[in-house]
Amino acid sequence: MKFTEFGFSSTLEEGLDSMGFEEATPIQEHAIPVILQQKDLIACAQTGTGKTASYLLPILNRIANNPQERINSLILVPTRELALQIDQQIMGFGYFTGATSICVYGGGDGIGYEQQKRAIRDGVNIIVATPGRLIAHISSGKFNFSDLETLVLDEADRMLDMGFLDDLMRIISYLPKKRQSLLFSATMPPKIRTLAKKILHDPAEINVAISKPSEGIDQQAYVVYDEQKIKLIKHILSNPVFESTIIFASKKEIVKRLTRELVKMGVVAEGFHSDLEQVQREEIMNRFKARRVAVLVGTDVISRGIDIVGISLVVNYDVPPDPEDYVHRIGRTARAATTGTAITFINDKDQNKFARIERLIEKEVPKHALPDGFGEGPAYTPNAKSKKKRSGNKNKKKRHPKASMPKPEG
Repeated sequence: MKFTEFGFSSTLEEGLDSMGFEEATPIQEHAIPVILQQKDLIACAQTGTGKTASYLLPILNRIANNPQERINSLILVPTRELALQIDQQIMGFGYFTGATSICVYGGGDGIGYEQQKRAIRDGVNIIVATPGRLIAHISSGKFNFSDLETLVLDEADRMLDMGFLDDLMRIISYLPKKRQSLLFSATMPPKIRTLAKKILHDPAEINVAISKPSEGIDQQAYVVYDEQKIKLIKHILSNPVFESTIIFASKKEIVKRLTRELVKMGVVAEGFHSDLEQVQREEIMNRFKARRVAVLVGTDVISRGIDIVGISLVVNYDVPPDPEDYVHRIGRTARAATTGTAITFINDKDQNKFARIERLIEKEVPKHALPDGFGEGPAYTPNAKSKKKRSGNKNKKKRHPKASMPKPEG
């Protein structure tokens, strides 16, 4: 379906044409007509499917047709990085439609906070916000949300995982009951269904199947013991073809330790985790985008909301707990029709997790032998481990005494 078929305003169509938007993605094709009809919507769609434009374009079309200095729409997101990404898209289209927006997030200085506060009070058209910072603004003064027409919860599953449910419900209590509510989520667990029942009215439902990893991604895996991981990372990064790398770890403590090890060996690396101030995170991300940092080490906080072309390597230092997080992580490479490499380290405990990933992506990822001098890693036998676990008889459970011991190097 072409964008000219949606019946957008002439100014918005002009913007789409100038920015090279021609054909809608599946989520856009299904969601835009529903949103234009003022219906509530619950949509399951992955990052990279074009979901942001699927709700932004109808919102901007409404503003273009009835321009006023008032808060028209509120978009709530889990992270500052995603908020900035959405705000940048609004600014691109806003040049043609005249829509105004403000990005509301934590961190920064007092000047930024006052700018956000003033914009909300003056009636900016679209607010893109993280829940915690918006709550701070609401608590510090009275804001007029009476003209608000649309509420969007983007990456709702991630917001609930981060503990934002109470903040979300508090924010919603300040909004008009008569409004259009749109809920977008990468996954649809029961808690999302429960939230949808609380805030949506007779919603339409759209489920776009999970996007498989890009064909441009060379997926690889190594079956390793934990004590072999850092040495293997050093070996992989010695390949000069990998100019820009993101390493995902499961915990911030691992991020910090691994970053220290990489810096010791002369790699220009930075850790990205929740202990950093927002200003620090912004500076690190800017250095990484500018290629002044070669390796970014972080938790899943950077797996969504980052759209950087040219990342040559993604390493899963730990297997992600959710198979769909694997798709998000490795999707940071091979963007915009480029190619890239994704390597996952699988320890003895994570083999069943990785088997679930392979079932989800419907592909067996090649398991490479460890380089010379590393010794051997554990055998990759996820099915055998599942059978042992299902047996439930701990007394009869036998384990070879060498099964969990790393072989000597060399």
